[in-house]
Amino acid sequence: MKHIIESQQFKVPRIMDLFERTNFMKKVVARGGTMDYQNKIMASLFYSPSTRTRFSFESAMYRLGGKVLTTEQAREFSSEIKDERLEDTIRIIGNYCDVIVLRHHQVGGAKKAAEVSATSIINAGDGSGGQHPTQALLDLYTIHNECHTVDGLSVAFIGALDNGRTARSLAYLLSKFDRVKLYFIAPDELQIKPDILAHLDEHNINYELTNSTKGILSKVDVLYVTRMDRERLQRKNVKLEEYNITPSVLKQLNKKARILHPLPRSVEISPEVDQDPRAAYFRQTENGLYLRMALLSMIFDGD
Repeated sequence: MKHIIESQQFKVPRIMDLFERTNFMKKVVARGGTMDYQNKIMASLFYSPSTRTRFSFESAMYRLGGKVLTTEQAREFSSEIKDERLEDTIRIIGNYCDVIVLRHHQVGGAKKAAEVSATSIINAGDGSGGQHPTQALLDLYTIHNECHTVDGLSVAFIGALDNGRTARSLAYLLSKFDRVKLYFIAPDELQIKPDILAHLDEHNINYELTNSTKGILSKVDVLYVTRMDRERLQRKNVKLEEYNITPSVLKQLNKKARILHPLPRSVEISPEVDQDPRAAYFRQTENGLYLRMALLSMIFDGD
């Protein structure tokens, strides 16, 4: 596992190994971290804005005892402003560190970087409609923790799903498990793209497309909420409130279900929902630290 580029590269046994190591990293953090990787350096190279992903990766590296080189808005503050090619940037930065965490503004940017890099590349999100595999892994870990399994679960995705890299990446991971049922709830114009549906068909995953939550929420074990693109919806004359999660919507939701959101949120989840025990999105963000520590340690250990 030299590079982490896409969700498809993970098989179930590897995922379970990762989850076991993530549980161990919780204990490591609880005791104040470790210095096991004090000779390792991570470069966080972000060409587009990020708060949660960048901070959790950097915190993970510090908790492991390592060091961090960091830049945000690299499109403005790196040599790309002088037309340097991404491949050249990666080759050079790779000389200074042991792993590069890359968020790129183009779909396929991480793959392009990995093709030329002798240093490990971790995809921290590429483009609009690309992938975000570490987010999907921490989402899956949260689902596994909260529901005690993944097999046999019903998961509903709601939001602007066509370009949502978190929903796309998680759908790929869920397709690896048995008896999973997926619901994709979105306006027709923002529905999940055909390439994901073709993948689900290939793996015999049961799914349903709908533009309404009606009759769905009582059936699902996990409601995965993503941001809506308000400007695109306004142009399409779609009512945003039809896709908001409010206290009244909670009454329709399975009492044992869990609500996830990759965050940041806008208006799609009301703040009043935060107090509901089914709201797992802040626990989800905390899990990002432990899982990214586990991923980094696996790369450093050559596992």
